[in-house]
Amino acid sequence: MAHTRSAKKRIETIRKRTERNRRIKSSLKTAIRRFEEALREGDQEQARHRLHKALVSIDKAVTKGILHRNTAARRKSCLTRKFNATAS
Repeated sequence: MAHTRSAKKRIETIRKRTERNRRIKSSLKTAIRRFEEALREGDQEQARHRLHKALVSIDKAVTKGILHRNTAARRKSCLTRKFNATAS
């Protein structure tokens, strides 16, 4: 257990940051999962809309420092390729 005031503050700061990161990661995974479900259903318009939502949430995760920008680019590319493969 922390003894100093600064150590206690760091623990609280880390807890808040971890909670925020968990929330953003969860919403990111949900957006990607919903996009993939729309692809499986075969609804192109719904898949296009959900792809856009997934790409926005990936970009948001990058700005918050949760994903590295190269990881985000790779995931966006993969999702876009999946969409284009089913669209053609």
